Amino acid sequence: MDIKDLVTIDSILTGVRAKDKKQMLQDLATQAARLLGVSGSDLYEAILQRERLGSTGVGRGVAIPHCRSSKVRELRCFYARLDTPIAFDAPDGEPVDLVFLLVAPEEAGADHLKALACISRTMRDMSFVKRLRAVKGQQAIYSVMLDSAARPAA
Repeated sequence: MDIKDLVTIDSILTGVRAKDKKQMLQDLATQAARLLGVSGSDLYEAILQRERLGSTGVGRGVAIPHCRSSKVRELRCFYARLDTPIAFDAPDGEPVDLVFLLVAPEEAGADHLKALACISRTMRDMSFVKRLRAVKGQQAIYSVMLDSAARPAA
């Protein structure tokens, strides 16, 4: 599995503005739910339920909120680059500006874990992260993600 297998051009959300973690998660849930054809409030509640177990901020300005939902039919990943970084309770205390929201069906099991591992592994490649932060717009971001597939993992 590679990042290009998870993110589609329509699941790249740009210009996301949020004053705090809660607002950002709610905005992402609303946008993702619209694309998935599910209730935004149901998706938001599933994301919050997972977040209550512990922050999904992984450090270096990256967060990977995720959830499973009986309302979702397929594994989907949404990417957002925040205009202004926000506090996210990450282990390194750094604010977050890059967010991968992973939404999976209840029965996703191993696929959900493989997708989380893929995103985490990809975001450890600091040259990739730097390229993501350097571009704007859906097409440019998507091109960086497609290019990451051709590069060996760091």
